[in-house]
Amino acid sequence: MTPDEVLVEQVRAGDEAAFAELVRRYQRLMFRVARGYVRTDAVADEVVQESWLAVVRGIERFEGRSSFKTWLLRIVANRAMTQGVKEARSVPFASLEGDDPDEPSVAADQFHPVGEPGAGAWAAPQELWPEDQLLANETRRVIEQAIDELPPLQRAVVWMRDVEGWTSEDVSEALGITPGNQRVLLHRGRQKVRAAIQDYVSSTQ
Repeated sequence: MTPDEVLVEQVRAGDEAAFAELVRRYQRLMFRVARGYVRTDAVADEVVQESWLAVVRGIERFEGRSSFKTWLLRIVANRAMTQGVKEARSVPFASLEGDDPDEPSVAADQFHPVGEPGAGAWAAPQELWPEDQLLANETRRVIEQAIDELPPLQRAVVWMRDVEGWTSEDVSEALGITPGNQRVLLHRGRQKVRAAIQDYVSSTQ
């Protein structure tokens, strides 16, 4: 696969095929990042298109201090955040997350209580899923659907960390959130995806 840096230089030279490859490579991720800040798919699509225009206009100024992907998603996040602020004038932005910050992501009775041996550990061993089930197409569909149903910012963080393989630092930087907030969003999102997989596996047994 052609490195991003090479494609960037080709785009600077006017290579339309190189630009098309960058669009193919990052369009889906850009949409998910944008969707983390705005309320509808249509607005997220607009943000993505505006971001590509900004890339075309500003690619000569890209100095490579960060990766192209980080630079690109920072553009998306900034534009989506601006749009999200406009939307928040009628709907509180915090409500888009849909999570009570004090709500535990896993029921307390699933752990050994504080003061007892093994405090904080699972009260019962967590069920292991057969490898063939986890790799099955249907299971992958369940996972993708579970991610899609997460609150917006959880969805963006889980997708970037677990599907795209970003580091926590890069996600925090690209989305403009604190490392602590990133960890909370990732933890809660992963727990909800895990619960969806558990429900699916239980229903197939």
